[in-house]
Amino acid sequence: MTTRRYFNGAKTLGLFVLLWAVLLGLGSFIAGGSYLWLFAAFGVISTFIGYWNSATLAIRAMQARPVTEVEQPTMYRIVRDLSRDANQPMPQLYVSPTAAPNAFATGRNPSNAAVCCTEGILELLNERELRGVLGHELMHVYNRDILIGSVAAAIAGIVTSVATMAMWFGGGRNSRDNPLGIVGLLAMLILAPLAATMIRMSISRTREYDADEDGAKLTGDPAALASALRKLESGVAARPLQQTPQLENVSHMFIANPFKGVGLARMFSTHPPMDERIARLEEMNAHRGFLN
Repeated sequence: MTTRRYFNGAKTLGLFVLLWAVLLGLGSFIAGGSYLWLFAAFGVISTFIGYWNSATLAIRAMQARPVTEVEQPTMYRIVRDLSRDANQPMPQLYVSPTAAPNAFATGRNPSNAAVCCTEGILELLNERELRGVLGHELMHVYNRDILIGSVAAAIAGIVTSVATMAMWFGGGRNSRDNPLGIVGLLAMLILAPLAATMIRMSISRTREYDADEDGAKLTGDPAALASALRKLESGVAARPLQQTPQLENVSHMFIANPFKGVGLARMFSTHPPMDERIARLEEMNAHRGFLN
């Protein structure tokens, strides 16, 4: 599993390099790259703002409210125990008043983190399965996945903005100076945002695999998370969230894709296929000799 973690870390770094390469390659076609630094600066600023306010944005999108230990004693007990085992501060706990079963964690660092469960997931899972889910979500915070996701989303957004500007202003180069030709340039302006989106999705999927593995290690029970994911797959399919722009901006934070994942939607999902995640956890369970 250590080898897999290093591989996922190297994969994430490589995807970031590729994402920046797409941005730099596209930006070079606008006035010879003279304004690329403006987009880079905008990306840094937007990333910082999104990262700093990630908890607020996600909580508002789900209309969640903070809960007390009296209201959710099981949730509190699980998170308190896991936080203690990880030697990390306990995050704030929220519940979203929606029947769609899901959960997410957000916040810029362990000291400013929040964990949110929907009413649907609290009703759907037993305590052991809920512990597996909460372990997964806590590892997103401990692994700084919120920052990674914010940076990937910001760069992908910049690529799309640069491509849009290039289309409106003709790419900043005439056809004689453009080594790709007008057809090649148009193809690049269309394909670059698509490539950026796919790279961003790959980064998000890699972090989901890591959170599954690390969360299972934290709880010591990969079979519980596998069982929870099975229930969530059917639960989300039966009660998907409405795909609004506000929810789309935070959908990558959920443990399961909150929308209907069929056709092209499945291809562009920020989450890896549920059957692959379950298979990895079952392999981990068998390898480590855990009891179901």
